[in-house]
Amino acid sequence: MQYTIESERLWLRRLCQQDFAELCSFLQDIEVMYAWEHAFSDEEVQAFLEENLRRYQTDGYAYMAAIEKQSGAFIGVIGPLVETIEGQRHPGVGYILKKEYWGRGFAEEGARACVQYLFDVFKALYVVATIRPENVSSRSVAHRLGMYKQSEYTKMYKGKPMRHLVYRLDSRP
Repeated sequence: MQYTIESERLWLRRLCQQDFAELCSFLQDIEVMYAWEHAFSDEEVQAFLEENLRRYQTDGYAYMAAIEKQSGAFIGVIGPLVETIEGQRHPGVGYILKKEYWGRGFAEEGARACVQYLFDVFKALYVVATIRPENVSSRSVAHRLGMYKQSEYTKMYKGKPMRHLVYRLDSRP
């Protein structure tokens, strides 16, 4: 399998259909999916997978499988993303990790590699992260990446309004 992005401890590669069971292992965990306020069903996991496969074709990038180099373990998804905020598309970054990998620096390391990928390969002028206000650890990662809070907006999810903070990092000349 070819890896697209590499950091010190991670390989990031495109997702494939064979990743369905690995995705279920954490997307169906309510603790992991608290920002969505529910664990995903099998159908939602499949839709997540298919949406990312589609985005590789339309956007050039999307969530990727995060593989720990040392163990070869699939630890979650991290990706350069296209974030749609109030109808406007923005280069973004996001991650969803298995619980056992929380607090070990993988989120920051993977996000940093994705930001650099967007700046270097896609020549992005900035990168955003949309974060639920209660997600203190993701807000902390954004700060450590040098992102600043740009704005707030409300995203509708399953008919329910969900407040998000928009963090931004501008490329450096």
